[in-house]
Amino acid sequence: MPAIKVSEIAGKIGESMGTSDWIEVGQERINQFAECTGDHQFIHINPEMAKMTPFGTTIAHGFLTLSLIPLMSETAGASVEGVRMGVNYGLNKLRFITPVKNGKKVRGHFKLTGYDEKSPGQHLLTQEITVEIEGEDKPALVAETLTLLFT
Repeated sequence: MPAIKVSEIAGKIGESMGTSDWIEVGQERINQFAECTGDHQFIHINPEMAKMTPFGTTIAHGFLTLSLIPLMSETAGASVEGVRMGVNYGLNKLRFITPVKNGKKVRGHFKLTGYDEKSPGQHLLTQEITVEIEGEDKPALVAETLTLLFT
């Protein structure tokens, strides 16, 4: 997908901005996230105990799945021409719908839902991002994200 010009962004509202490549969420990644955040709940890091839960295995932290969105964005295909820098501006909405089980793959579907020129050279994009789990009917999460682009 070719880069979008800033002047064209407003006309893209409601359109898909691309779909990322699949990313495997394995136990090593889950353990690393637990170490970084201090969240060592057994459902994430203890495969033996997690077998006894309704999930049957360890699951990724919801915030781990959310934190993969920048990586997903790298391969989703859409970019804005002339951007010097983009920063995470926050979330309007976030719902964790289905846990991501150890070893599953996820990918993000990006849809532009809003645009606002905050000031010259600063552009606020609102996107709906749905993180799909390979082989599952329901997504892992749906988020409305805000990204501030500097041109």
